[in-house]
Amino acid sequence: MSEMKDMILDVVERMLKENVDKDLVDIIEQGKWASNLWGLLEENGMTMVATSEANGGAGGDLEDLLNIVRLTGKYAAPIPFSETTFANYLLEQTNLHVANGLATYMLSNTQAFVLEDGKLSGEAIHVPWARHTKHFVTLANSVDGIHLVEIDLGQAEITHYANLAGEPRDTVKFQNAIVSQVSATLSFDEIGTMTTLETAFQLASMTGAIDKINDLTVQYTKEREQFGRPIHRFQLVQQHIVNLAGETAIALAAFNNITDALLNNHQNNEVAYARIRFEEAIQAVATISHQVHAAIGTTHEHALNQYTRRLWAWRDEGANTSYWTDVVATQLLENSGDRLWDYLTDTKNTVIKL
Repeated sequence: MSEMKDMILDVVERMLKENVDKDLVDIIEQGKWASNLWGLLEENGMTMVATSEANGGAGGDLEDLLNIVRLTGKYAAPIPFSETTFANYLLEQTNLHVANGLATYMLSNTQAFVLEDGKLSGEAIHVPWARHTKHFVTLANSVDGIHLVEIDLGQAEITHYANLAGEPRDTVKFQNAIVSQVSATLSFDEIGTMTTLETAFQLASMTGAIDKINDLTVQYTKEREQFGRPIHRFQLVQQHIVNLAGETAIALAAFNNITDALLNNHQNNEVAYARIRFEEAIQAVATISHQVHAAIGTTHEHALNQYTRRLWAWRDEGANTSYWTDVVATQLLENSGDRLWDYLTDTKNTVIKL
């Protein structure tokens, strides 16, 4: 990562560290969101960091954006940062105008919406942050094929729901609503690439949360005393901390591999392999951290559960482990032949085609 990128991430982390605390994270479960924090990031150009200069952005790349998403996950920032920036990234990559304002998306169900004569009908569930955003980016079926569309959520019937962490996951319904923008017909490869990118964004948030859980747990073992000494001096606790540190290191390494692969346009299932491995990491990280914290980690007064509940919720959203194991298994059967190891270790296949 370049010195300039390090400076950008330092600025973002400083803003999040100074403005996000447990009380702010809690407001999401009260049906509110951190509009002031969003305004701060927007004012400093962070919401448009990966948008081209021609479209009013900073002209950064996916590595910049995914690392900022990682930091919003690390601080559990109650804002639709990942959703808005990913929606805009999709719009720009399909030669559409980026949205002006808060946006969200839904890709997981390509059969949810029908596009006919420029009007959208259908219903999608678990749409993140729909109640707080203005623009909705999704896939829609027409007689010509599947398109990416952008539509004003003011035309939608929105029913409020939430995930395990209290984050908005709403049901959105349109009936003959006029779309704002429609892409050209998308190929299955292009839709697959969108799913890959969506998972990369989710992994960025998960990486940040895992990193924060590790920090909280290490800090707690230094503060909590038992039998007259901090519990981090006990061998069993040290073993827990080592295992947690190992899972955190694996998550960070996998995330860095993903950003490098996407940036260089050369990757063979790095995202798929990482997503499958993260399932194991989430189980281990949540189990270890709650064992070390004991009962206090589950209470409303402690921050730990804000992050473990997010991990549990995020792992079931979008293209989950079941999806990616099926993709990997299918590709292995179809492509590896008698050269399985060569196929698994090949990092030169280009799959990012947008």
